[in-house]
Amino acid sequence: MRAFVLTGPGEFEVRDVPVPVAVPGEVVVDVERVGVCGTDVEFFTGEMAYLHEGHSSYPLRPGHEWAGRVSALGDGVDPAWLGRRVMGDTMIGDGSCRRCRRGHRHVCERRQEVGIRDGRPGALAERLAVPASSLHALPDAVDPVLGALVEPGGNALRAARAAAAGPGDRALVLGPGTIGLLVAMFLRAAGAEVHLMGVTPDSLAFARSLGFAHTWTEHDLPDLPFDAVVDASNARHLPALALDVVEPAGRLVYIGLAGAPSSVDTRTLALKDVTAVGVLSASPGLAATIDAYATGAVDPRPLVAATVGLDQVGAVLAGRRPAGAGPGPKVHVDPRPA
Repeated sequence: MRAFVLTGPGEFEVRDVPVPVAVPGEVVVDVERVGVCGTDVEFFTGEMAYLHEGHSSYPLRPGHEWAGRVSALGDGVDPAWLGRRVMGDTMIGDGSCRRCRRGHRHVCERRQEVGIRDGRPGALAERLAVPASSLHALPDAVDPVLGALVEPGGNALRAARAAAAGPGDRALVLGPGTIGLLVAMFLRAAGAEVHLMGVTPDSLAFARSLGFAHTWTEHDLPDLPFDAVVDASNARHLPALALDVVEPAGRLVYIGLAGAPSSVDTRTLALKDVTAVGVLSASPGLAATIDAYATGAVDPRPLVAATVGLDQVGAVLAGRRPAGAGPGPKVHVDPRPA
């Protein structure tokens, strides 16, 4: 089968690789859609921290935002999975450590990460093998486009829930990229007044096209009481700004990752009586995200600017927009043969 493989920083090829076999406890999925993520870009540039920490190495097959249909079952897997449309959890814990036993498999020290850590190839291929325990069934209302948006949506839903903003609350989201816009959508669905702060006019205009009227840059951000602030950016100075602008007794949520360490003055955190929460992984939010998409409470389809084939993935990772792409921040891949 064909697969997209990163062979080094800035180096890649679409190559023929062996078709995966469903070993005991696992399934093989025919992949229908894959989202290109900022993590994939960091692997392309060589900046991803896991490469330097020994968790990941080249050659590497990325792709952890995916949807598809189960086509083969390993021994011990419930036959009901065969033929079902699914997406899967990126984080796969060992199932036996203290964290896994306490329901925190996404922070298992020995976890596998689909398309990210060594030993678990990603979904930028025609087929993908994953544990059956990682699967989430997709209802008919959640098509492949929505299915491949469940993983980023789960991260965003967790951030929005951590912000705990609802009717009567004002929330500020820093960074109108895919995650920031998804967070804004979930906050809006919860009834909060949502503001977004970004950098480029195009990204802010796109946010307004989604119905978010309150969009700002750092230079014109109004002096308003923000009951919750979510940092979904990659700017190292914004975690401190988030603390500066959040209301006393408010909530901070950090889901964005900068390329260098950020500083937050914990004296201010304490004196303002602020609750700060970090979010890693969509795992605990996947089921609720599927429900939100299925009911229409959140519709992230406009975020997808284009869908390309495997042969175009390298150009996308290098920062080139596909011809005819819309204004959204997300590019999807359909790895199936044309």
